[in-house]
Amino acid sequence: MKVLIVLTSHSELGNTGEKTGFWIEEFVAPYYVMADAGVELTIASPKGGQPPIDPKSEDPSAQTASTKRFDQDEDLKNKLAHTVKLADVNEKDFDAVFYPGGHGPLWDLANDEKSISLIEDFNKAEKFIAFVCHAPGVLIKVKAQNGDPLVKGKNVTGFSNSEEEAVQLTKVVPFLLEDEFKKLGGNYSKGPDWGSYVKMDGNLITGQNPGSSEEAAKVLLKALEGK
Repeated sequence: MKVLIVLTSHSELGNTGEKTGFWIEEFVAPYYVMADAGVELTIASPKGGQPPIDPKSEDPSAQTASTKRFDQDEDLKNKLAHTVKLADVNEKDFDAVFYPGGHGPLWDLANDEKSISLIEDFNKAEKFIAFVCHAPGVLIKVKAQNGDPLVKGKNVTGFSNSEEEAVQLTKVVPFLLEDEFKKLGGNYSKGPDWGSYVKMDGNLITGQNPGSSEEAAKVLLKALEGK
């Protein structure tokens, strides 16, 4: 099985002067779930090369067994430093795609034409598409084959308004994921803040927050194994 992982290349946290990027746990937990099961993984980003890491995801409070494993994993660090350019990626080469979050994707991947068309290609081919935390936000401009928003009528989740308020970035992010999904006609639901909560609707898998990243990957893996 071959799965594509797409990371953000965006490092600026709005106009705060602070840095953002992808959230380590949301990348490494799914990576290890799939790699340990023998999945062949390719990492891509819009600009290629080393994607920016959200510095807050390196805080001691954000560390998990997966992030500690990553700290010692020179092979994966090297692979991460050499992500392929998203423009060079073809849906036909993969069985599924997984988008980790962090705030970065709200700025670049949500508006990236290659990312949008790539997700549409995966969806058209009825392949699994999975997103966790802020990454479901990359779906806001993605269309289903009938021209409707992809999330319209779908059971979806993603970083909640209350979680965004808790990290005090409600006024910084370009849009609030929960509000946007509801506007687009998605059946948005959420679990307790910071708890694991994953929704699967057809080939679409969404996880609410960093705590959902491992479960989202397990749901994807099980779906792939069952296909």
